[in-house]
Amino acid sequence: MIVRLTLGVSDQPNTPSVSLVMPLVREGKAVQITLRKDLVRDIKRGHVWIYSDAIDRVKAPPGTVAILVDKRGERLASGIYSSEHAIPLRIFRTAAPLTIDDAWLAERLKQAYQLRRDFFDAATTGYRLTAGEGDLVPGLVIDIYDRTAVMKLDGGAPEHFYQPTGIAEWLVENLPIDTVILRSRQRGRGGEVLKGTKPDSPVHFLENGMRFTADVIHGQKTGFFLDQRDNRALVRRLSRDRRVLNLFSFNGGFSIAAGLGGARHVTSVDIAAAAIEAADTHWLDNGLAPDKHRGIATDVFEFLESAQQPKQTWDFVICDPPSFAPSESTKTTALAAYAKLAQLAAKATVSGGLLALASCSSHVGHADFLYCNSEALGKARRKATLLADCSLPVDHPTPLAMPELRYLKFLLFKLD
Repeated sequence: MIVRLTLGVSDQPNTPSVSLVMPLVREGKAVQITLRKDLVRDIKRGHVWIYSDAIDRVKAPPGTVAILVDKRGERLASGIYSSEHAIPLRIFRTAAPLTIDDAWLAERLKQAYQLRRDFFDAATTGYRLTAGEGDLVPGLVIDIYDRTAVMKLDGGAPEHFYQPTGIAEWLVENLPIDTVILRSRQRGRGGEVLKGTKPDSPVHFLENGMRFTADVIHGQKTGFFLDQRDNRALVRRLSRDRRVLNLFSFNGGFSIAAGLGGARHVTSVDIAAAAIEAADTHWLDNGLAPDKHRGIATDVFEFLESAQQPKQTWDFVICDPPSFAPSESTKTTALAAYAKLAQLAAKATVSGGLLALASCSSHVGHADFLYCNSEALGKARRKATLLADCSLPVDHPTPLAMPELRYLKFLLFKLD
């Protein structure tokens, strides 16, 4: 089914009325899936993941539209289906009409953009346009870096249901976007240009007035970690006249925030030399004095161990490591690593100083992370006061019924 969409948004800035003929979603006949567990209340409240033990499986191509019914055959919801995936059914709609088509997705994209326009002004041109389940488009993530959009599909049914080329066409025609990149979940695979021209260098964008770049072709995730935006703003407000240590610095997001916040000096540590080079570049791009920043390419744990002899300390230490728990089976090992990091970082923090500990591991819940660090700081013989307990920013919404999607934890302590 190829439909022509006319979007009546000509009265909104940067959203002209246009017509499109490329499909946004997969065509095909819907299948019926029967719910075997009593999950109706959870579904109605917004939980959109249905696991295999809760439904009767049927044979159907990945990405097939599915109508979920109860044992009496009453229609409960619609979604997309992939029988062999860990999450075989993802719910899209629970109220009539249950139709999932091009017009439905175009409306969801339009509403997502209008919501972000309320969040940001011209000082922030890097943001998440769609956050999958949180924007009622499960499995579809689109990040915007100025006039470049980067799309990711979250495996299973989404990879077969959404039509990236059609979505790219919609973005270019309806938003102030020139280029659309599709990033693969396969490690090491570069981005594919769907619309526009392949960028020959990282894409420039703004975050609260700070100048950054995103490697949208080969960089981690979609090229930058937009989810730490609010926490970078917090670090900026608290860095004046402090000596700051940014661990797992990547391309220097927290470092630049600290520098622009008036830090006396900032040290960035990351094992990747390319990340340190990017941090140095961002530092200079933001007009900061070169002698106030030092980038060190080394292992963070080894750096902290060596900092103890002779004893080196900083006024503000920030730890934002990559995920230590890529799966549920690695959770115990991850908690041990977080604990070790917290103890080492505490030893590098002056009395009266600030320590920020973050985790992006979805398999490590908030309560476990807080308890782990509380125990670790106690073993380090540091009395800690929790100043801030932060999570995701407003452009990373999550269904209230799905706390497991609120993966980001950011704890700010004052150490005595």
